[in-house]
Amino acid sequence: MAAEADFLLRYRAVSNKLKKRFLRKPNVAEAGEQFGHLAKELKQQDCLQYAGFCNLAMARCEQTLFNAPGEAMALTEAARLFLHAEKETHKLQCPSFEEHLQAAINCYGFAIKVYIELNQPVMAASLCLEVANALKEMNKPGEAMVYFQRAAELQSQVPIECLLSLGNVASCKIMTRDYDGALAVFTETQLLAQEKGLHVPGSSTPVGAFLDVIVRCEISRVLLLMLLQPPPQKLLPEHAQTLEKYDWESFDCHSQVNYLPENVFLLLQSVVMACQEKDIESLKVLQVELWPLLTSEQNHLLHLVLQEMISPSGLGV
Repeated sequence: MAAEADFLLRYRAVSNKLKKRFLRKPNVAEAGEQFGHLAKELKQQDCLQYAGFCNLAMARCEQTLFNAPGEAMALTEAARLFLHAEKETHKLQCPSFEEHLQAAINCYGFAIKVYIELNQPVMAASLCLEVANALKEMNKPGEAMVYFQRAAELQSQVPIECLLSLGNVASCKIMTRDYDGALAVFTETQLLAQEKGLHVPGSSTPVGAFLDVIVRCEISRVLLLMLLQPPPQKLLPEHAQTLEKYDWESFDCHSQVNYLPENVFLLLQSVVMACQEKDIESLKVLQVELWPLLTSEQNHLLHLVLQEMISPSGLGV
């Protein structure tokens, strides 16, 4: 309580310097500097939320001085302090209304806006990813998804970063059980990777990180289609084309998806056949064989496919 009282006294003392007085202009630059010193002291004392308020006051001073870069930096520091305070509350398992988290999100939002106005989309996108990853870590995928999507939009000039952000959007949709939404995002991401990816001369298949994105999207899309099992009348052309590549009757079908290792392709083809035949036992065997070849997210999807086959819930209806 003593620390809180001391903080309030000092905070008010600096704030009073910003009040307009007759024939005297407030020294905004000096007040901003003093708020900065107070913030550092409070941070060293682990009074994180109070340090956050001081950085917020400092940001307002920078705004008054039309120093947008300084305002953005102060807002970012305030956001990180509030976020740290929220994480400490979670770690201690204290009941809360998540007010520190809300303050952090608001500060991130203002900082992102300032960077966009400064025509610095890379900085704005990095802050979007920072808050998105924090929200995802705190088991708030629905809220995180919004910031991953915004990051992807800001990264339109940096294709690989944009694709990675879209991959995180799809992951959040899976975590919130929006499987149709995840399928749509993976489809969009795969098309974008094929369009923007670096190609070897004479080949239509992208290389490097772009190829990794395509492989992830292809496997995830097939598993999501097996999970949703949309009826033929609701199957979109791009999804029908994907499933056709895994048809046992197709001639030399692996040549159409040569970006997948042959063993993975054949196992996925068997998964499609097992799902079409409602062969639960074969699917269980395939799950064991595919387990070391898939990501944890893809293994989760395959597990859901098996569970849906054992006890249908009508996801694709």
